[in-house]
Amino acid sequence: MTDHETLRALADEGNETALDRLADLADTRGDVEELSELLDEGSDHAGELLTRRAVAAKDLLELQRIADAGHEPAADELERLLAPPS
Repeated sequence: MTDHETLRALADEGNETALDRLADLADTRGDVEELSELLDEGSDHAGELLTRRAVAAKDLLELQRIADAGHEPAADELERLLAPPS
């Protein structure tokens, strides 16, 4: 298993796979703060993981924050949750 520091160094050099692995590790630990930081660094995978968490919690404000950070699927989920029942 690759350690966190090695993954961080690779991600800092632009390695997308390492960035995704960091997001997976943060998700496993429940580290929403690190996931948010990874999203801010441009990690779509972190955005997916955060969106999944926010949808499960029905956290509309978090979905808006994720969407504002550039993860479009969060905006779609926000609109879906805000839509009136059919």
